[in-house]
Amino acid sequence: MNLRKIVILGATGSIGDNTLEVVRGNPERLKVVGIAGKSNYKKLAKIAAEFGVRHVAIYDENAFDEAKASGLFAGAKLYCGPEGLMEISVLPEADTVVAAVVGTQALKPTLAAIEAGKDIALANKELLVMAGKFVMGAAKRKGVKMLPLDSEHNAIFQCLQGECMRDVSKLLITASGGMFREYTLEQMKAIKPEDALKHPNWKMGPKVTIDSSTLANKGLEVIEAKWLFGVTPDQIQVVVQRQSLIHSMVQFSDGSVVAHLSPPSMTFAISHSLLCPERGAPVHEPLDFTKAFAIDFCPPDMEKFPCLKHAFNSLRMGGTASTVFNASNEIAVEEFIAGRLPWLQIPTVVGKTLDAVAVIEPETLDDVLAVDAEARVKAREIANKL
Repeated sequence: MNLRKIVILGATGSIGDNTLEVVRGNPERLKVVGIAGKSNYKKLAKIAAEFGVRHVAIYDENAFDEAKASGLFAGAKLYCGPEGLMEISVLPEADTVVAAVVGTQALKPTLAAIEAGKDIALANKELLVMAGKFVMGAAKRKGVKMLPLDSEHNAIFQCLQGECMRDVSKLLITASGGMFREYTLEQMKAIKPEDALKHPNWKMGPKVTIDSSTLANKGLEVIEAKWLFGVTPDQIQVVVQRQSLIHSMVQFSDGSVVAHLSPPSMTFAISHSLLCPERGAPVHEPLDFTKAFAIDFCPPDMEKFPCLKHAFNSLRMGGTASTVFNASNEIAVEEFIAGRLPWLQIPTVVGKTLDAVAVIEPETLDDVLAVDAEARVKAREIANKL
């Protein structure tokens, strides 16, 4: 039984909380050697004290200065800003990096970790959506594992074990449908940020929760699945499964379907990714099949939730189209949270930005970053006019 030493990028967020819960349940098999967060240094200090972590990165420079002066990190080394994320991602003693930082700031640290030979437990969707060509290319070149931490991709990963990819007909990615799945157009016009931050099944961070409400989150997962599993857009299908008990399925060429089930807790996927190919004890109650429960399916309404349609379109366009999709969605969500953009206009910003920004086939990561920057400026311009 091997001890896996991990660095958690995004230790103070919801994925970080769930990862630490899994570590608590498997102390003889998992050890946290580094943690990183944006600004909540007091929470980072508590984590460092509980798990004996000696390497702590704080992204926000003001919070770093406060943390350094607080005296809360005795015996630990503090790292600051983007450079700090890079340093903590390549700690010699670590063998796995949990990429749970939201947004594009995780891109360079994750690539640095791959170059250093670390396996990646991937929770950040934007990495593959924005730069899948380079992230997966680097992972293949360095021979490191990309372990999917999202429940949907982890479910597919488990369903594919022992199978030949040539026998795969479809990846069936499930979606809860979000909190507004039954809303009328009139009701959608009145959606406010506090409404969109209440998911019926999952406890997640604000960006992911709002993305779930528009189905942009499912769109990101569709694009991510293409890179993780090497399938075409036509081999990916989204299915609404309201109870969030089936996390994804794989349909094979003979018509058989293999499904993965667990309660709606990220701890199951995280435990599998961090302990794979072994398994640990559950830290949440598993499904109880002595009690009755229902599972139902229906197709997503892409006219009602056009972000999902934009995601499929960007995937078919190829090149940097998915980078534009991701960047414009991030800006639109920022504007919505700030109260400057109606919820219904989030997909409008995404669609108009996809039409406005030229798609290229990137030759370098700098090409991707340039398109990302251009898309953000254009998306902001479009949002300000709506």
